Amino acid sequence: MSAREDIKSTLSGLPDNPGVYQFFDSSGKIIYIGKAKNLKKRVSSYFSGNQSGKTTVMINKAVAIRHFVVDTESDALLLENNLIKKYQPRYNILLKDDKTFPWICIKNEVFPRVFSTRNVIRDGSHYFGPYTSGLMVKTLLTLIRQLYKLRTCNYNLTEQNIAAGKFKACLEYHIGNCKAPCIGLQTEQEYNETIVEIRDILKGNLLSVTGQLKGKMNLFARELRFEEAQMIKEKIDILMKFRSRSAVVSNTIKNIDVFACSQEADRFYVNYLKVVEGAVVQAFTLEMRTRLDEDKESLLGLAVAEIRQRYTSDSPEVIVPFKPDIQLDKVKYTVPRMGDKQKLLELAERNAIYYKLEQKRKQTEHKQVTRTGRNLEKVKNDLHMPALPAHIECFDNSNIMGTNPVAACVVFRNGLPSKKDYRHFNIKTVTGPDDFSSM
Repeated sequence: MSAREDIKSTLSGLPDNPGVYQFFDSSGKIIYIGKAKNLKKRVSSYFSGNQSGKTTVMINKAVAIRHFVVDTESDALLLENNLIKKYQPRYNILLKDDKTFPWICIKNEVFPRVFSTRNVIRDGSHYFGPYTSGLMVKTLLTLIRQLYKLRTCNYNLTEQNIAAGKFKACLEYHIGNCKAPCIGLQTEQEYNETIVEIRDILKGNLLSVTGQLKGKMNLFARELRFEEAQMIKEKIDILMKFRSRSAVVSNTIKNIDVFACSQEADRFYVNYLKVVEGAVVQAFTLEMRTRLDEDKESLLGLAVAEIRQRYTSDSPEVIVPFKPDIQLDKVKYTVPRMGDKQKLLELAERNAIYYKLEQKRKQTEHKQVTRTGRNLEKVKNDLHMPALPAHIECFDNSNIMGTNPVAACVVFRNGLPSKKDYRHFNIKTVTGPDDFSSM
């Protein structure tokens, strides 16, 4: 049986259920992965004859099709997303890798450390992010260190090691930045209570943490423990000051996700705003590179699933400019036309457009640098130079019928014009049209 006959046989046996399908080439490599509400209709549509050039090329290379049946459209979307990440098929959408973005890690250990990292290790530690701004990571860690006294050492602080007296209090304890759990001056229960509050802060639940602290403050005040109550009040003031710097969008909007998009040729940009307790606590833009003629509804659906999975979002409402092609479980899509939600959507759209323009600018600069490098390489080879010419000066002379001779000098540094080094000369020591003497 030929490859085309085998595909026809597969098409006739496809079910009408939701699922994921894979196209394989002659070497057995997956070249495309897709999802479908109805596997039979979706996969058969590729062979209808009305396809774009890219899709036709992909179909011509396919020699086999496999599929997975799942229970819901949501399951199909998540499975497709995971398989694309794993196999990275040639004709699928490419998601910009976030491995270089920083995260905040709460280490899986006794007396957990809290620190920033770019390496996510699946060892049970709790990671928050990724953050597109290093400044945001620094700001959050500074806030946490103002509020709580956490250890920074990497000692193995087991109960047995502490009881055996294996450690000594370091400088951080003596300057008031740590309570020295290493020598038993802070209990694990007390330390873990602060970690619970830190998790809430990193999730954006500032009002929840503030409410808990106010409860502690009032309790200390009733018990006449005024110094401890004052310390709690100072923490509340720090939190409220930090919250006032956040973008408070509305007193009526609570926990929602906002997605807006912008497209440029084969690039699709989706901006995500995470709103918690009325404030924007997270912003991120995902860049997607399309390979086939995917419609904007399917691209947005994939982006929503991918970003919510990355940020472990469980917001019940998602604000979008149009309905994606997939319905996630326990999620309500809203396309606002006015009010605070519409303003949020416009904010996300401006962010997506700005990111798109910034990427175009970077691409233009990269092309210019590449072109400049090629030009310098050609000059080096043509003139048989031992190295690339980092500094170039070009002179030209001119005169009017042998009178008023002048010269100009233009300078290039690393292949780019250095206009601050340009010079103009009036030549007073040469008579007549003599370019050689003018030089």
